[in-house]
Amino acid sequence: MNFSFKPTIYDKYILKQVLFSTIGAILLFTIVWIAPEMLLNTIKETIAGEHTVKEAIFLLILELPKILGKAFPVGLLLGTLFTFDKLSKDSELTIFRAIGLSFTRIITPIVMLSLVFTALCFITYDKLIPYAENKKHAIEGRVYPNIQYMYTQKNENNQPILAVVVSNFRKNKMENIIVLDFSRKIYDDVHGLNKIYVAKRGITYKNRWDLYDVTTYKISPDGIFINIANKRRISILKGKVASDVNMLMSYSVKRERDITNSDLKKYIKLLKKESLDEEYHYMLNKYFQRFFHPFVCVLLAIMGCLLGFSKPREQRLIGFTIAIGTIFIYYITLPFFDLLAEKGVLHPFLTAIIPPLAFLGAIIAFYKSKDL
Repeated sequence: MNFSFKPTIYDKYILKQVLFSTIGAILLFTIVWIAPEMLLNTIKETIAGEHTVKEAIFLLILELPKILGKAFPVGLLLGTLFTFDKLSKDSELTIFRAIGLSFTRIITPIVMLSLVFTALCFITYDKLIPYAENKKHAIEGRVYPNIQYMYTQKNENNQPILAVVVSNFRKNKMENIIVLDFSRKIYDDVHGLNKIYVAKRGITYKNRWDLYDVTTYKISPDGIFINIANKRRISILKGKVASDVNMLMSYSVKRERDITNSDLKKYIKLLKKESLDEEYHYMLNKYFQRFFHPFVCVLLAIMGCLLGFSKPREQRLIGFTIAIGTIFIYYITLPFFDLLAEKGVLHPFLTAIIPPLAFLGAIIAFYKSKDL
């Protein structure tokens, strides 16, 4: 098929039709998503005095980016399907074909529009959703009760030299910290427990961790307490190690959607460095999805055009049923592929790219079946 694109009256006409239909579908999707449980819970929390009316409205607004990330591709699918179905029923597509417009030329303005939505979708996942989620957590004052984090520092031979257990933390403040010091070298390949530090509280800084109200237990080679002392403050995990563990600990309670692309990339490198395989594979899968998912906008827009091409007396219910089924299958299978990546069954790149490739295969199949 020959490809050429010169903006014409047709392009303006079709863009206007699809854009209005897509915006309508996005609004409908947003209302349906936000109306039932989310709106009800916000109203209940406001009545209970947990939020002011202003905060409640702001919280609902902050939910929009998360919804729009899914609404953009769905809106394009339904918007193009509705528009092209209407054009088919009105025989306008037949006229377009009769004057020499190929299928490629007919959908060219739709592809251009879908690329704009692809960029919007990418920005939404990279910037808007993390910003909104962190703002929402700040307003809600979310506290992670009894969140425990454990970090083991190892030497170049992968032998533990320090183990830190934090019973509870929030931001840069910690409570009830236990530190196991394995600095005693028994053999070349074995390090024994030398000291135990028990601190009531601690503060994490960029280049160190400070522990306060510390009880130190000195351990003999036989594993017996030989000295117990109290210290007001000690510092551990100095330098780059401190900043790395700060990121690991703070991000351990965050979801992938709370993190921007640049920070997610840094976090993934740290997970790999610390050999946290399951979390590494899961987050790497989510990182790849950040790039592949937006292009689903283009694929769904083309699929909507194909499903909209129908004979004048052909029932439109078939196309809309396939569209809804496609959306359902796509989003219902994403957690399955996340699990495959997390458990190392498939490489994260594959688990991220298979769903879009499935759409591409469906598009090719629909195109051949329509004989366009």
